[in-house]
Amino acid sequence: MATDFNRGIMKFDDADSPAMIAISAVLILGFIAALIWWALHTAYA
Repeated sequence: MATDFNRGIMKFDDADSPAMIAISAVLILGFIAALIWWALHTAYA
């Protein structure tokens, strides 16, 4: 089933599936957490 969600940067089928959304969210939040951790450790080193 084709939806309008697989248009922009996510140009593949099932780009809006719950599994892909969960993986993307974990990667993005993990990257943000790593940046915050690095910033705190760098600022107070």
